Amino acid sequence: MRTIARLSAEEFEHSVKELADLLVDAVDDGASLGFVTPFRHEAAAAWWRAQAPAVAAGGQLVWVCRVDGVLAGTVSLIPAVKANSRHRAEVVKLMVHRAARGQGLSRALLATAEQAALDAGVSLLMLDTETGSTAEHVYLSGGWTRFGIVPDYAASPDGTLRDCSFFFKRLTDT
Repeated sequence: MRTIARLSAEEFEHSVKELADLLVDAVDDGASLGFVTPFRHEAAAAWWRAQAPAVAAGGQLVWVCRVDGVLAGTVSLIPAVKANSRHRAEVVKLMVHRAARGQGLSRALLATAEQAALDAGVSLLMLDTETGSTAEHVYLSGGWTRFGIVPDYAASPDGTLRDCSFFFKRLTDT
């Protein structure tokens, strides 16, 4: 059984170990999420714990997907805070565990974040991902528009500089 739910601040704190496991798996598999190898569980847990204040304040919304009770994926949404940009948000840290890929979890998590943004009055989403990655295909096939590629934008987990694609999506009621 698959469930997707937004984590409350308390649920987030109780999920840090599982979120860290997921992040380590993604980085070990080569996902460009801002970390380089070797990447240990302690560092992943520390990164997630550092997000707790933003989660508690509503500055970062985190959803998790569980398959048969096991955390299999996550996505976060970071609403813009400037007065002239409250109509937009950024999608970050979309990841699915290697063992759960191929089941449509990325698309389901992304759709959940998109609908939550729309429900909150957000009309524009932004994100970035490694050019040529599987994630890029998810966004392209999901109606996102690539508006640019920056060469050598970020290092992959092995330290190799990679190009990064930047995307946006206008949200509308359907």
